[in-house]
Amino acid sequence: MEILAAYDLTGSFRAAAELAGCSHHTVAAHVAARDAGRPIGQPTPRNKLIDPYQHHIEQWVEDSKAKIRADRVHQKLVGLGFTGSERTTRRAVAKIKRAWKVGHQRIHRPWITEPGLWLQYDFGDGPLINGVKTVLFVAWLAFSRFRVVIPVRDQSQPNVFAALDRTFRILGGAPTYVLTDNAKTVTVEHIAGVPVRNAAMAAFGRYYGVSVLTCEPADPATKGGVEASVKIAKADLVPTETNLRDDYASFAELEAACVAFMDQVNSREHRVTRRRPADVLAGQERPMLHRVPERAQTVTFGVSHQVPVNTPMVTFEHGQYSVPHTLIGDQVFVRVRGAGATEQIVIVHVGDHGPVEVARHDRARPGSPRIVDAHFPTDPAHRS
Repeated sequence: MEILAAYDLTGSFRAAAELAGCSHHTVAAHVAARDAGRPIGQPTPRNKLIDPYQHHIEQWVEDSKAKIRADRVHQKLVGLGFTGSERTTRRAVAKIKRAWKVGHQRIHRPWITEPGLWLQYDFGDGPLINGVKTVLFVAWLAFSRFRVVIPVRDQSQPNVFAALDRTFRILGGAPTYVLTDNAKTVTVEHIAGVPVRNAAMAAFGRYYGVSVLTCEPADPATKGGVEASVKIAKADLVPTETNLRDDYASFAELEAACVAFMDQVNSREHRVTRRRPADVLAGQERPMLHRVPERAQTVTFGVSHQVPVNTPMVTFEHGQYSVPHTLIGDQVFVRVRGAGATEQIVIVHVGDHGPVEVARHDRARPGSPRIVDAHFPTDPAHRS
C-alpha cells in the first residue's frame, strides 16, 4: 500500500521507488496488477517445459484411473521429446492425480438397516500356533453391530459352513441375507457381470433359509462393517509388538481368546449407536432372526463314523485316528484335506453348539495309527 500511495503521489515509478525503498520494477508490477484488477503481490505464472505435455498426462491418468506411476509417465514423455527432469514430471503427475481423485471421490451414504436383515462375514490372517497358520472367521450383524470371531484352520468350504452354523447359534437365529466376498466357496464365476453361485453354498442357503449375496469384486467398501471388524480382531488377537500379546500354545487357547474378545467388544457401548451390541441383539434383533435347524447341515463335513464305546479311535480308509475320549459313542465326520505332503485327515463333531473340528491328523498307514495323547483320559482308572 505504501508503494501504491507513493506512486499516486508522485506519478513516477522511480520517484515512488525512492520513497518506498524498493526497485522501480516492483512499483511498476504493483501498479500494473492494480490496474488489471489482479491481486497485488501475486507471482505471475511462468511457462514450464512440461506445459505442452499436460494433456498427455491428464489422459494417461484418466485411462489408468490415477494408478499410473510417475516414472512410467516420465518414460513416455521422454519418448515424446520432453527434456525436463523426472522431478518436474513427478510434481506434475502428483498435481493431476490429486485433481482426478477429487473429481472421482466416492461419496458414501449412511447405511440404515433393519433388525435381523443383514450379516456380513470375512476372514483375516490369524496367529501362528506351533508354526501352523490359522484363520480368523469374523461375522458382523449390521443392525446391532454384534461381532462373532471364530478361529478356523483354513478357509475350506466345510470350515466356512461350520463357522456360519456356529455363528447362527451364537446369535440365536439366522438373518435374511448373508453378505461376503466372491471366494470360490461362494461364487464359481461371473457371466456377463452376474455371479454364479457355488452349488454347495446355494444348498447351504436353502437349508438355513438365508440368501447368500456377494459384494462387488475388488470393492471392500461394499462390506465395510466386517472389514473394520476384521482389522480390530486382528489387532487384538494376533500377537504383535503393539499389543504385547503372548503367543498361543494351542488352538484351544486361541478359541478362548476369541470368546473373551467377543465378550469384551459386545458388552461395551458402540461409538455409533451408543448402546451395547449384546443388549441390542437381545432386545431388538434376535426376535427378528429366524430359527436355525436343530441339526447342522453335514453334507460337506465328510464321511459319517461312529466312535466305539471303549476306544476313542475311528477308522478311515484303512487308517486309525484318535478323537477326544469325551466323544465315545458319538457320531463324527471324517474327510481328507489337501494332497501329497500336505494331506491331512480332518474330524468334525456336531454338537449342541454346532460343528466343531475335534482332530486333525497326518495320513496314517495300516497298522500305524495316528494318536494324540491328550485325546485319552489322564485318570488311570479309566485307562487300560
